[in-house]
Amino acid sequence: MLTDPANGGGVVLAHYLSLPLVFNVRWTVHGEAHFAIAPSPLSYVPFPLSQLTDNMTFLQRTYNVLFYTIRLFLYKRIVGPHYSALCDRYFGPDLHYFELFQAADIWLMRVDFVFEFPRPTMPNVIYVGGFQCKPAKELPRDLEDFVQSSGEHGIIIMSLGTLVGQLPLDIADDIAAAFARLPQKVIWRYTGERPSTLGNNTLLVKWLPQNDLLGHVKTKVFVSHGGTNGIFEAIYHAVPIVGLPLVFDQDDNLSKMRHRGVAKVVDIATIDRHIFKDALQEVLTEPSYRKNMQKLSSLHRDAPLNPLDSAVFWIEFVMRHGGAAHLRTDSYKMPWYSYHSVDVLVLLVSIVSLTVYIVFNVIRCLCCRLCAKRKRAKQD
Repeated sequence: MLTDPANGGGVVLAHYLSLPLVFNVRWTVHGEAHFAIAPSPLSYVPFPLSQLTDNMTFLQRTYNVLFYTIRLFLYKRIVGPHYSALCDRYFGPDLHYFELFQAADIWLMRVDFVFEFPRPTMPNVIYVGGFQCKPAKELPRDLEDFVQSSGEHGIIIMSLGTLVGQLPLDIADDIAAAFARLPQKVIWRYTGERPSTLGNNTLLVKWLPQNDLLGHVKTKVFVSHGGTNGIFEAIYHAVPIVGLPLVFDQDDNLSKMRHRGVAKVVDIATIDRHIFKDALQEVLTEPSYRKNMQKLSSLHRDAPLNPLDSAVFWIEFVMRHGGAAHLRTDSYKMPWYSYHSVDVLVLLVSIVSLTVYIVFNVIRCLCCRLCAKRKRAKQD
């Protein structure tokens, strides 16, 4: 069974039907997937949404630990009980949802280490970030004519994803006014009311072939909300980003791209036409943005198997072998104190402490006897 564990119902259904389980995953009901399956040392693995990097100061590491602890507490108090009740209802009190969840055979992770910071992983985690990316196809004739009309200046693509087709009118007016002052042509996916400041260089469309436009030779900048699909398409086609994060993980995604020097991020709460225009011009005129993105693109593409083929292979692998238990660790069955070897440390500390105590008391006893013997000798 192939499911996205952002909704936990698929995990329960797979166990109910006794089927091998494959995750197509970035987020789960517990949070980011790595933190549920792989060792995640908080000293250098930033907790998602923290906007930290793998190189943290002492205060940042403190913040990282506190952020993780609060998130774990909220899951255990708010989310966890609902899934525990579901498991109790159908499987009895001895089976816990988290055990079913961690027993998945393969985790198809929708990121890679061009996007993520280096971190520990597990053998049943397969990275398929950018699996939807592919070489650009020809554009429809009307779009191609508009793109070609941009001449040497090229075009800017703007899309805020499938969930956000329109913006508050004042923000849309500021964005349109900024676009109107640029020499580039703009293709903007926008379903709201036409901004009053819209320039002749901007084409509003209700839908656009994003992958094909990003792959066009004349595309200079991608204005994005920071969804992972759009970011990976920009990486694949080596197009630098101006980010307008709105919800969910978008701030954190764009923070990673900013750290890599391929994105300029603008706060939607404080945006105006001048701030937005300056951000666009910076990315358009500063060569490092495109150069860094070309490097990321080269790293992303340089793989023995493309992400989609890798995903297909591992899904078929699970089908052929009825699972992939040999890749799955049983660490999730261990209590926390065994997982972190706290019991072993307690034993070793106890042995050392007992040894020191015995040695100390033996030496003390010998010293006392020696002193007593000397005292008697003096008295004699």
